[in-house]
Amino acid sequence: MSKKKPLNICEVGSAEAGVLKAFTDLGHHGIGIELSEAKVKRAQNFMAEELEQGNVRFYHRDIHTISKEELGFGFDLIILKDVIEHVHDQESMLIRLKSLLNEEGIIFIGMPPWNMPFGGHQQMLSHKWLSKLPYFHILPRGLYKKMMQWGQEKPEVIESQLEIKETQISINRFYKITKKSGLKVLRKQLYFINPNYKYKFGLKPRKQARLIAALPYIRDFVSTTGYFILGKKI
Repeated sequence: MSKKKPLNICEVGSAEAGVLKAFTDLGHHGIGIELSEAKVKRAQNFMAEELEQGNVRFYHRDIHTISKEELGFGFDLIILKDVIEHVHDQESMLIRLKSLLNEEGIIFIGMPPWNMPFGGHQQMLSHKWLSKLPYFHILPRGLYKKMMQWGQEKPEVIESQLEIKETQISINRFYKITKKSGLKVLRKQLYFINPNYKYKFGLKPRKQARLIAALPYIRDFVSTTGYFILGKKI
């Protein structure tokens, strides 16, 4: 990639910019969009040299407020890694992302299906037992909240977890809103064991069996993540 024309790459939910750093190191141009001001500041410190050289920019903004006209260009690649499940109006966001793409640009989305063992991100809880308890996030909202209160989780943590419950997304719903937004799935891969688990838990990545991946609803319960590449419909 580094020998070709530099690409314009955007990451939505760029956090501390570790992903963008990998691309700018290859000679590409990066744009990071992040709602957390604190994370934007850490990203700016982390990539201070690239900022000075003009190879990266960060926006403390909502993606819906960004346009090609403002930027002066479109993107060859847009990345959303573990972000879409936090977004309330997911279809609207996909429409916005489509408007930011160049004609042959692509969108990469990685997401945990809501019904998978830890689809509620309960591994982020501080309680030793609850953080390792699979599937309890799919309980009714009231009971789910009471269990976190029992575990003495901080109120802001509980609210964050409940927000994910409100924005939950299944694989079927993802396919539907992708189609409605005028995008198409170019490639897809479900994983039984998330590739990230190699670094978090020392587990070897394992792709989902084709038979399971083809079964609606069932696949959501046993696939720990899905990777999708989207492009514009022709």
